[in-house]
This record gives sequence, structure tokens and C-alpha cells, in this order.
Amino acid sequence: MSLADTIRKTLVPIHREGYPFIAAFGVATLVLGLLWGPLFWIGLLLTAWCVYFFRDPQRVTPVDDRLVISPADGVVSAVGPAVPPRELGLGNAEMTRISVFMDVFSCHVNRAPTRGRIQRIEHRPGKFLNADLDKASTENERNGLVIDGPFGTYGVVQVAGLVARRIICFVDAGSDISVGERFGLIRFGSRLDVYLPAGVVPRVAVGQTAVGGETVIAEAGGSASGPLYRVS
Repeated sequence: MSLADTIRKTLVPIHREGYPFIAAFGVATLVLGLLWGPLFWIGLLLTAWCVYFFRDPQRVTPVDDRLVISPADGVVSAVGPAVPPRELGLGNAEMTRISVFMDVFSCHVNRAPTRGRIQRIEHRPGKFLNADLDKASTENERNGLVIDGPFGTYGVVQVAGLVARRIICFVDAGSDISVGERFGLIRFGSRLDVYLPAGVVPRVAVGQTAVGGETVIAEAGGSASGPLYRVS
């Protein structure tokens, strides 16, 4: 492996949303260092964490319409039936929901779990409970996407957490989105809920670690074998 390849693999890209925060942490570190030397090293450590938090690595996404891909890095915190948030317009019947909890060390760039047309985007203000709690799906601030995919209509909800105070969405209603495509980001610690249409079954379990844009979390239409991949 050449030196250039080593550098590319070591230096993970930083998402543009992180630049102002990294700059603020850096300036604060210098100021604290002038006040008291040891504070500089604490600030430097926090600045390094901020850089790490806003990392935006490339992912190799399976390209197969039968597969649903994790929208986020983190731990699968819930798999089971749940009524989707009312504002999504998906009805009052229960749908299978898969939740992925992101802590403050997870990559927080969110990716589309399936390809399709974005039918609706709805933001709702709310509380900032621990995103690992089940009631966070309905009580916390959130931003929901409704995607008309190959095997039905999917709900994808960005849920703010105990520390998170800003949900960012990059896409617009009426646009098409590719599986694994970046669509949003949450600061700092949060959760992603995916509501599956009938006939799409989970392929993960609670406690499993998921990689956004890569891990298959559900499957439609029976067994899928030999999917293609795309780098995003």
C-alpha cells in the first residue's frame, strides 16, 4: 500500500456541519491554555473528540431492493411492533420498527435505508429524553421522512436525545433518494427509527452493532443473495 493510500484510509473526511464546532473547540482550547497550561490538554482532547464525532467515512452499501440498510451507526435498541408517529400519515396500525441508538462516539451522519421517492418530511418539536427510552419515539423532538420504496412505504425518523439539540435534514420532499445516501445528521447523541412496510422482515436483533450504510437490518421478498454494492 502506498503512502497516499495509507493517508486516505487514516484521515477520515469530516462533515461540513462540524467545521464551526471544531473551530470553536480549537479557539476555546487556546484560550484555556493561556489561562492555565493543563486546561490546554483537556481542551485538545475535547477538540479531538469533536473531530471524531463529525467524521463522515465512505461506506460500501449493498445495492439490492430487497435489502433495508441501517440508517445510522450504533446499537440496535428495539425491534418490534409500534405505531408510527401520527405526522407521518402512515395510519394507526402497528408497523415493525427497528431502532438504532447512537451514543456520543458514534458517527452521526444518517443514511437512507432504501431507495425511493421522499413523499413527506415532517418535523415535530418535543422533549429531550434519553433516546434509548422507548417513549422517546413519540415524545422527543424528531424529524420524519416517508419514503415510497420498491416494496412499500417506509418511515424513517430522526429522534433527538438527551444531549442532542439539533436535527439536520439535507433532503427535500418530492426528491428521489438512493440507498445509503446521506440525508441528515443529529448533534450530539440520538436515535434513528425505521418503520417497515408489510412483508419486510427484520434481520437484526436487539444489542447488535450496526454500521450505517452497510449493515442489512431487514429484508423483503425472501432470501437475498449476491447483492451489488456502491461506495458512498
